[in-house]
Amino acid sequence: MIKAFLEKLLESLKSVLPVTVVIIIVGLFLNFSLETYLMFLLGAALLVLGLALFQLGAFESTSVIAEDIGKYVVKRRNLVIFIAVSFMLGFFIIVAEPSVRVLASQLKDAINPELIMILTVAVGVGLLMTVGLLRILFKISFRTIMLILYGIVFVLAIILSQVNPFFVSVAFDSGGFETGPLSVPFIMSLAYGISRARGDKSSNQDSFGLVGITVVGPILAVLVLGLIYKVDPATIVKDETVLTLGDYLLQYTKDMAIAILPFIVFFVLFQFIDFKYPKKKVIKVLIAFVYTYIGLVLFLAGANASFASVAYLIGGKIASLDISILLIFIGSVFGLLVAAPEPSVVAVNKQVEEVTAGAVSKNVMLVAISIGVAIALILSMIKVLTGISILYFVIPGYTIALALMF
Repeated sequence: MIKAFLEKLLESLKSVLPVTVVIIIVGLFLNFSLETYLMFLLGAALLVLGLALFQLGAFESTSVIAEDIGKYVVKRRNLVIFIAVSFMLGFFIIVAEPSVRVLASQLKDAINPELIMILTVAVGVGLLMTVGLLRILFKISFRTIMLILYGIVFVLAIILSQVNPFFVSVAFDSGGFETGPLSVPFIMSLAYGISRARGDKSSNQDSFGLVGITVVGPILAVLVLGLIYKVDPATIVKDETVLTLGDYLLQYTKDMAIAILPFIVFFVLFQFIDFKYPKKKVIKVLIAFVYTYIGLVLFLAGANASFASVAYLIGGKIASLDISILLIFIGSVFGLLVAAPEPSVVAVNKQVEEVTAGAVSKNVMLVAISIGVAIALILSMIKVLTGISILYFVIPGYTIALALMF
Protein backbone atom coordinates (compact mmCIF):
# COMPACT_ATOMS: atom_id res chain seq x y z
CA MET A 1 0.00 0.00 0.00
CA ILE A 2 2.85 2.39 0.89
CA LYS A 3 4.55 1.65 -2.43
CA ALA A 4 1.31 2.30 -4.34
CA PHE A 5 0.80 5.57 -2.45
CA LEU A 6 4.35 6.75 -3.20
CA GLU A 7 3.82 5.96 -6.89
CA LYS A 8 0.60 8.00 -6.93
CA LEU A 9 2.32 10.81 -5.01
CA LEU A 10 5.07 10.97 -7.64
CA GLU A 11 2.50 10.99 -10.46
CA SER A 12 0.62 13.80 -8.75
CA LEU A 13 3.77 15.83 -8.23
CA LYS A 14 4.65 15.50 -11.92
CA SER A 15 1.13 16.66 -12.86
CA VAL A 16 1.08 19.70 -10.58
CA LEU A 17 4.72 20.82 -10.84
CA PRO A 18 4.59 22.48 -14.30
CA VAL A 19 1.70 24.83 -13.51
CA THR A 20 3.22 25.53 -10.08
CA VAL A 21 6.52 26.61 -11.65
CA VAL A 22 4.74 28.85 -14.17
CA ILE A 23 2.77 30.56 -11.40
CA ILE A 24 5.95 31.15 -9.38
CA ILE A 25 7.64 32.74 -12.41
CA VAL A 26 4.61 34.91 -13.21
CA GLY A 27 4.50 35.94 -9.55
CA LEU A 28 8.05 37.25 -9.76
CA PHE A 29 7.04 39.64 -12.55
CA LEU A 30 3.86 40.70 -10.71
CA ASN A 31 5.65 41.18 -7.36
CA PHE A 32 3.77 38.63 -5.29
CA SER A 33 4.30 39.01 -1.54
CA LEU A 34 6.13 36.37 0.50
CA GLU A 35 2.86 35.54 2.28
CA THR A 36 1.15 34.92 -1.08
CA TYR A 37 3.95 32.57 -2.13
CA LEU A 38 3.87 30.63 1.16
CA MET A 39 0.10 30.17 1.07
CA PHE A 40 0.29 29.12 -2.58
CA LEU A 41 3.01 26.53 -1.93
CA LEU A 42 1.19 25.15 1.12
CA GLY A 43 -2.01 24.82 -0.91
CA ALA A 44 -0.09 23.20 -3.77
CA ALA A 45 1.40 20.64 -1.36
CA LEU A 46 -2.09 19.75 -0.10
CA LEU A 47 -3.30 19.50 -3.69
CA VAL A 48 -0.53 17.01 -4.58
CA LEU A 49 -1.20 14.91 -1.47
CA GLY A 50 -4.96 15.03 -2.05
CA LEU A 51 -4.68 13.99 -5.69
CA ALA A 52 -2.48 11.02 -4.73
CA LEU A 53 -4.97 9.83 -2.09
CA PHE A 54 -7.88 10.33 -4.49
CA GLN A 55 -6.23 8.18 -7.18
CA LEU A 56 -5.42 5.55 -4.58
CA GLY A 57 -9.02 5.34 -3.38
CA ALA A 58 -11.40 6.27 -6.19
CA PHE A 59 -10.58 3.39 -8.50
CA GLU A 60 -11.05 0.85 -5.69
CA SER A 61 -14.32 2.35 -4.44
CA THR A 62 -16.63 4.29 -6.75
CA SER A 63 -15.30 2.69 -9.94
CA VAL A 64 -15.58 -0.86 -8.60
CA ILE A 65 -19.16 -0.55 -7.35
CA ALA A 66 -20.31 1.38 -10.44
CA GLU A 67 -19.07 -1.36 -12.77
CA ASP A 68 -20.84 -4.03 -10.72
CA ILE A 69 -24.08 -1.99 -10.55
CA GLY A 70 -23.96 -1.78 -14.34
CA LYS A 71 -23.65 -5.55 -14.60
CA TYR A 72 -26.53 -5.99 -12.14
CA VAL A 73 -29.08 -3.85 -13.99
CA VAL A 74 -28.34 -5.66 -17.26
CA LYS A 75 -28.45 -9.06 -15.59
CA ARG A 76 -31.96 -8.41 -14.23
CA ARG A 77 -33.28 -7.97 -17.81
CA ASN A 78 -36.01 -5.65 -16.55
CA LEU A 79 -36.34 -2.36 -18.42
CA VAL A 80 -38.30 -0.65 -15.63
CA ILE A 81 -35.60 -1.47 -13.06
CA PHE A 82 -32.91 -0.40 -15.54
CA ILE A 83 -34.52 3.01 -16.13
CA ALA A 84 -35.35 3.58 -12.44
CA VAL A 85 -31.84 2.72 -11.21
CA SER A 86 -30.20 4.78 -13.98
CA PHE A 87 -32.25 7.88 -13.17
CA MET A 88 -31.79 7.61 -9.40
CA LEU A 89 -28.03 7.17 -9.70
CA GLY A 90 -27.68 10.26 -11.89
CA PHE A 91 -30.10 12.32 -9.79
CA PHE A 92 -28.62 11.64 -6.35
CA ILE A 93 -25.01 11.96 -7.48
CA ILE A 94 -25.70 15.52 -8.64
CA VAL A 95 -27.88 16.48 -5.65
CA ALA A 96 -24.77 15.79 -3.53
CA GLU A 97 -22.33 17.52 -5.94
CA PRO A 98 -20.79 20.59 -4.15
CA SER A 99 -20.24 22.60 -7.35
CA VAL A 100 -23.98 22.50 -8.10
CA ARG A 101 -24.62 23.98 -4.66
CA VAL A 102 -22.11 26.74 -5.42
CA LEU A 103 -24.01 27.55 -8.63
CA ALA A 104 -27.33 27.61 -6.77
CA SER A 105 -25.84 29.86 -4.09
CA GLN A 106 -24.53 32.34 -6.68
CA LEU A 107 -28.00 32.57 -8.24
CA LYS A 108 -29.98 32.64 -4.99
CA ASP A 109 -30.93 36.31 -5.39
CA ALA A 110 -32.56 35.50 -8.74
CA ILE A 111 -33.75 31.90 -8.21
CA ASN A 112 -35.08 31.27 -4.74
CA PRO A 113 -35.12 28.80 -3.07
CA GLU A 114 -31.72 27.41 -4.11
CA LEU A 115 -33.24 23.92 -4.26
CA ILE A 116 -34.90 24.84 -7.59
CA MET A 117 -31.53 25.12 -9.33
CA ILE A 118 -30.12 22.01 -7.65
CA LEU A 119 -33.13 19.88 -8.61
CA THR A 120 -33.14 21.28 -12.17
CA VAL A 121 -29.55 20.20 -12.78
CA ALA A 122 -30.10 16.85 -11.01
CA VAL A 123 -33.18 16.00 -13.09
CA GLY A 124 -31.29 16.91 -16.27
CA VAL A 125 -28.40 14.61 -15.35
CA GLY A 126 -30.75 11.79 -14.27
CA LEU A 127 -32.72 11.91 -17.52
CA LEU A 128 -29.74 12.15 -19.86
CA MET A 129 -27.74 9.51 -17.98
CA THR A 130 -30.73 7.21 -18.46
CA VAL A 131 -30.76 8.05 -22.18
CA GLY A 132 -27.02 7.36 -22.40
CA LEU A 133 -27.32 3.99 -20.65
CA LEU A 134 -30.27 2.97 -22.82
CA ARG A 135 -28.12 3.82 -25.85
CA ILE A 136 -25.49 1.35 -24.63
CA LEU A 137 -28.07 -1.32 -23.86
CA PHE A 138 -29.83 -1.09 -27.24
CA LYS A 139 -26.71 -0.26 -29.29
CA ILE A 140 -28.09 3.05 -30.62
CA SER A 141 -25.67 5.20 -32.62
CA PHE A 142 -23.80 7.67 -30.41
CA ARG A 143 -23.59 10.16 -33.28
CA THR A 144 -27.35 10.09 -33.82
CA ILE A 145 -28.04 10.77 -30.14
CA MET A 146 -25.55 13.65 -30.01
CA LEU A 147 -26.88 15.29 -33.18
CA ILE A 148 -30.45 15.19 -31.86
CA LEU A 149 -29.52 16.46 -28.39
CA TYR A 150 -27.36 19.35 -29.56
CA GLY A 151 -29.90 20.25 -32.25
CA ILE A 152 -32.42 20.75 -29.43
CA VAL A 153 -29.84 22.65 -27.36
CA PHE A 154 -29.04 25.07 -30.20
CA VAL A 155 -32.71 25.79 -30.90
CA LEU A 156 -33.48 26.44 -27.22
CA ALA A 157 -30.33 28.55 -26.78
CA ILE A 158 -31.19 30.77 -29.78
CA ILE A 159 -34.74 31.27 -28.49
CA LEU A 160 -33.51 32.01 -24.97
CA SER A 161 -30.90 34.48 -26.22
CA GLN A 162 -33.80 36.68 -27.33
CA VAL A 163 -36.06 36.38 -24.27
CA ASN A 164 -33.73 35.64 -21.32
CA PRO A 165 -30.07 35.81 -22.49
CA PHE A 166 -28.52 35.56 -19.03
CA PHE A 167 -29.56 31.91 -18.78
CA VAL A 168 -27.71 30.91 -21.97
CA SER A 169 -24.28 31.30 -20.37
CA VAL A 170 -25.50 29.75 -17.12
CA ALA A 171 -26.83 26.73 -19.02
CA PHE A 172 -23.58 25.97 -20.84
CA ASP A 173 -21.55 26.50 -17.66
CA SER A 174 -23.84 24.13 -15.76
CA GLY A 175 -22.74 21.26 -18.01
CA GLY A 176 -19.36 21.41 -16.30
CA PHE A 177 -20.85 20.72 -12.88
CA GLU A 178 -21.72 17.16 -13.89
CA THR A 179 -18.06 16.33 -14.57
CA GLY A 180 -16.97 16.30 -10.93
CA PRO A 181 -14.13 14.21 -9.47
CA LEU A 182 -16.53 11.61 -8.06
CA SER A 183 -19.16 11.53 -10.79
CA VAL A 184 -16.83 10.98 -13.78
CA PRO A 185 -15.15 7.75 -12.54
CA PHE A 186 -18.55 6.49 -11.38
CA ILE A 187 -20.38 7.26 -14.63
CA MET A 188 -17.61 5.85 -16.83
CA SER A 189 -17.36 2.66 -14.78
CA LEU A 190 -21.16 2.27 -14.80
CA ALA A 191 -21.11 2.47 -18.60
CA TYR A 192 -18.22 0.00 -18.74
CA GLY A 193 -20.09 -2.47 -16.53
CA ILE A 194 -23.24 -2.31 -18.67
CA SER A 195 -21.34 -2.65 -21.94
CA ARG A 196 -19.34 -5.63 -20.62
CA ALA A 197 -22.52 -7.33 -19.39
CA ARG A 198 -23.91 -6.93 -22.90
CA GLY A 199 -20.87 -8.90 -24.05
CA ASP A 200 -20.66 -8.39 -27.83
CA LYS A 201 -17.90 -7.20 -30.16
CA SER A 202 -18.71 -3.49 -29.89
CA SER A 203 -19.16 -3.46 -26.09
CA ASN A 204 -15.82 -1.80 -25.34
CA GLN A 205 -16.43 0.95 -27.89
CA ASP A 206 -19.93 1.59 -26.55
CA SER A 207 -18.63 1.95 -22.99
CA PHE A 208 -17.48 5.45 -23.90
CA GLY A 209 -19.68 8.47 -24.52
CA LEU A 210 -21.93 8.32 -21.47
CA VAL A 211 -20.28 11.36 -19.84
CA GLY A 212 -20.62 13.26 -23.12
CA ILE A 213 -24.35 12.53 -23.31
CA THR A 214 -24.93 13.19 -19.61
CA VAL A 215 -23.25 16.62 -19.85
CA VAL A 216 -26.11 17.72 -22.12
CA GLY A 217 -28.61 17.10 -19.31
CA PRO A 218 -27.83 20.17 -17.18
CA ILE A 219 -27.58 22.36 -20.30
CA LEU A 220 -31.04 21.34 -21.53
CA ALA A 221 -32.60 21.49 -18.06
CA VAL A 222 -31.27 24.99 -17.31
CA LEU A 223 -32.30 26.24 -20.77
CA VAL A 224 -35.85 25.02 -20.08
CA LEU A 225 -35.72 26.68 -16.65
CA GLY A 226 -34.68 29.90 -18.38
CA LEU A 227 -37.90 29.84 -20.38
CA ILE A 228 -39.82 29.95 -17.10
CA TYR A 229 -37.70 32.24 -14.91
CA LYS A 230 -36.94 35.81 -15.94
CA VAL A 231 -33.66 36.95 -14.43
CA ASP A 232 -32.18 40.45 -14.23
CA PRO A 233 -28.35 40.04 -14.17
CA ALA A 234 -28.17 43.14 -11.96
CA THR A 235 -29.77 41.12 -9.17
CA ILE A 236 -26.85 38.67 -9.07
CA VAL A 237 -24.52 39.65 -6.23
CA LYS A 238 -20.95 38.36 -6.31
CA ASP A 239 -19.79 36.98 -2.99
CA GLU A 240 -16.64 38.91 -2.07
CA THR A 241 -15.89 36.88 1.07
CA VAL A 242 -12.21 35.90 1.26
CA LEU A 243 -11.69 32.41 2.70
CA THR A 244 -8.50 31.12 4.26
CA LEU A 245 -7.02 27.65 3.82
CA GLY A 246 -8.56 26.66 7.16
CA ASP A 247 -11.97 27.88 5.99
CA TYR A 248 -11.71 25.80 2.83
CA LEU A 249 -10.66 22.71 4.80
CA LEU A 250 -13.71 23.06 7.06
CA GLN A 251 -16.01 23.74 4.11
CA TYR A 252 -14.88 20.73 2.08
CA THR A 253 -14.79 18.43 5.10
CA LYS A 254 -18.56 18.94 5.25
CA ASP A 255 -19.23 19.20 1.50
CA MET A 256 -17.29 16.05 0.58
CA ALA A 257 -19.02 14.07 3.33
CA ILE A 258 -22.33 15.00 1.69
CA ALA A 259 -20.94 14.27 -1.79
CA ILE A 260 -19.60 10.83 -0.96
CA LEU A 261 -22.64 9.71 1.08
CA PRO A 262 -24.78 8.60 -1.94
CA PHE A 263 -21.95 6.37 -3.17
CA ILE A 264 -21.68 4.66 0.21
CA VAL A 265 -25.47 4.24 0.33
CA PHE A 266 -25.42 2.68 -3.17
CA PHE A 267 -22.62 0.35 -2.06
CA VAL A 268 -24.44 -0.81 1.10
CA LEU A 269 -27.74 -1.22 -0.78
CA PHE A 270 -26.28 -3.26 -3.64
CA GLN A 271 -24.08 -5.26 -1.27
CA PHE A 272 -27.29 -6.65 0.25
CA ILE A 273 -29.15 -6.92 -3.07
CA ASP A 274 -26.50 -8.38 -5.36
CA PHE A 275 -22.78 -7.88 -4.71
CA LYS A 276 -22.34 -10.18 -1.72
CA TYR A 277 -18.66 -9.21 -1.51
CA PRO A 278 -16.61 -11.16 1.04
CA LYS A 279 -15.80 -9.33 4.27
CA LYS A 280 -12.21 -8.65 3.17
CA LYS A 281 -13.33 -6.90 -0.02
CA VAL A 282 -16.00 -4.87 1.83
CA ILE A 283 -13.33 -3.55 4.21
CA LYS A 284 -11.05 -2.78 1.25
CA VAL A 285 -13.78 -0.78 -0.50
CA LEU A 286 -14.66 1.14 2.67
CA ILE A 287 -11.00 2.01 3.28
CA ALA A 288 -10.78 3.16 -0.34
CA PHE A 289 -13.76 5.45 0.30
CA VAL A 290 -11.87 6.98 3.24
CA TYR A 291 -8.84 7.62 1.01
CA THR A 292 -11.11 9.16 -1.63
CA TYR A 293 -12.81 11.40 0.92
CA ILE A 294 -9.61 12.68 2.52
CA GLY A 295 -8.02 13.12 -0.90
CA LEU A 296 -10.89 15.24 -2.20
CA VAL A 297 -10.94 17.43 0.93
CA LEU A 298 -7.21 18.13 0.64
CA PHE A 299 -7.28 18.52 -3.15
CA LEU A 300 -10.20 20.98 -3.27
CA ALA A 301 -9.04 22.98 -0.24
CA GLY A 302 -5.53 23.24 -1.69
CA ALA A 303 -6.80 24.08 -5.18
CA ASN A 304 -9.09 26.87 -3.97
CA ALA A 305 -6.73 28.32 -1.37
CA SER A 306 -3.75 28.34 -3.72
CA PHE A 307 -4.43 27.98 -7.44
CA ALA A 308 -7.87 29.63 -7.60
CA SER A 309 -6.84 32.54 -5.35
CA VAL A 310 -3.59 33.14 -7.20
CA ALA A 311 -5.33 32.87 -10.58
CA TYR A 312 -7.79 35.56 -9.45
CA LEU A 313 -4.86 37.74 -8.38
CA ILE A 314 -2.99 37.20 -11.65
CA GLY A 315 -6.09 37.94 -13.73
CA GLY A 316 -6.76 41.17 -11.84
CA LYS A 317 -3.19 42.45 -12.14
CA ILE A 318 -2.86 41.61 -15.83
CA ALA A 319 -6.27 43.14 -16.60
CA SER A 320 -5.15 46.36 -14.87
CA LEU A 321 -2.21 46.57 -17.31
CA ASP A 322 -4.72 46.81 -20.18
CA ILE A 323 -2.68 44.44 -22.37
CA SER A 324 -5.28 42.12 -23.87
CA ILE A 325 -2.84 39.91 -25.77
CA LEU A 326 -0.94 39.18 -22.54
CA LEU A 327 -4.14 38.01 -20.82
CA ILE A 328 -4.94 35.71 -23.75
CA PHE A 329 -1.37 34.32 -23.82
CA ILE A 330 -1.25 33.55 -20.10
CA GLY A 331 -4.73 32.02 -20.31
CA SER A 332 -3.52 29.66 -23.04
CA VAL A 333 -0.44 28.64 -21.02
CA PHE A 334 -2.52 27.82 -17.96
CA GLY A 335 -4.99 25.99 -20.20
CA LEU A 336 -2.21 23.67 -21.34
CA LEU A 337 -1.18 22.91 -17.77
CA VAL A 338 -4.29 22.81 -15.58
CA ALA A 339 -5.85 19.65 -17.06
CA ALA A 340 -3.10 17.33 -15.78
CA PRO A 341 -3.96 17.48 -12.05
CA GLU A 342 -7.76 17.44 -12.58
CA PRO A 343 -9.13 14.23 -10.95
CA SER A 344 -11.83 13.68 -13.58
CA VAL A 345 -9.21 13.93 -16.36
CA VAL A 346 -7.02 11.42 -14.51
CA ALA A 347 -10.00 9.05 -14.32
CA VAL A 348 -10.87 9.38 -18.02
CA ASN A 349 -7.28 8.91 -19.18
CA LYS A 350 -6.78 5.83 -17.01
CA GLN A 351 -9.94 4.12 -18.21
CA VAL A 352 -9.27 4.91 -21.89
CA GLU A 353 -5.79 3.39 -21.60
CA GLU A 354 -7.13 0.26 -19.86
CA VAL A 355 -10.06 -0.34 -22.23
CA THR A 356 -7.93 0.19 -25.35
CA ALA A 357 -5.18 -2.04 -23.91
CA GLY A 358 -2.70 0.84 -24.21
CA ALA A 359 -3.48 1.60 -27.88
CA VAL A 360 -4.51 5.09 -26.73
CA SER A 361 -2.17 5.99 -23.89
CA LYS A 362 -3.08 8.32 -21.05
CA ASN A 363 -0.27 10.65 -22.13
CA VAL A 364 -1.74 11.03 -25.62
CA MET A 365 -5.15 11.69 -24.07
CA LEU A 366 -3.69 14.28 -21.71
CA VAL A 367 -1.99 16.15 -24.56
CA ALA A 368 -5.22 16.25 -26.58
CA ILE A 369 -7.30 17.40 -23.60
CA SER A 370 -4.73 20.03 -22.62
CA ILE A 371 -4.69 21.52 -26.11
CA GLY A 372 -8.49 21.59 -26.10
CA VAL A 373 -8.60 23.35 -22.71
CA ALA A 374 -6.01 25.89 -23.91
CA ILE A 375 -8.10 26.70 -26.99
CA ALA A 376 -11.23 26.98 -24.85
CA LEU A 377 -9.51 29.39 -22.47
CA ILE A 378 -8.28 31.54 -25.36
CA LEU A 379 -11.85 31.77 -26.66
CA SER A 380 -13.11 32.52 -23.14
CA MET A 381 -10.61 35.38 -22.78
CA ILE A 382 -11.73 36.79 -26.13
CA LYS A 383 -15.38 36.58 -25.05
CA VAL A 384 -14.64 38.36 -21.76
CA LEU A 385 -12.64 41.10 -23.48
CA THR A 386 -15.10 41.69 -26.32
CA GLY A 387 -18.48 40.88 -24.74
CA ILE A 388 -19.48 38.80 -27.78
CA SER A 389 -22.47 36.49 -27.23
CA ILE A 390 -21.49 33.00 -26.10
CA LEU A 391 -23.54 31.52 -28.95
CA TYR A 392 -20.94 32.76 -31.46
CA PHE A 393 -18.46 30.47 -29.74
CA VAL A 394 -20.43 27.42 -28.63
CA ILE A 395 -22.50 26.82 -31.79
CA PRO A 396 -19.49 26.80 -34.19
CA GLY A 397 -17.41 24.90 -31.61
CA TYR A 398 -19.95 22.15 -31.02
CA THR A 399 -20.75 21.99 -34.73
CA ILE A 400 -17.07 21.32 -35.52
CA ALA A 401 -16.89 18.70 -32.75
CA LEU A 402 -20.02 16.95 -34.03
CA ALA A 403 -18.73 17.03 -37.62
CA LEU A 404 -15.46 15.39 -36.53
CA MET A 405 -17.42 12.33 -35.35
CA PHE A 406 -18.10 11.36 -38.97
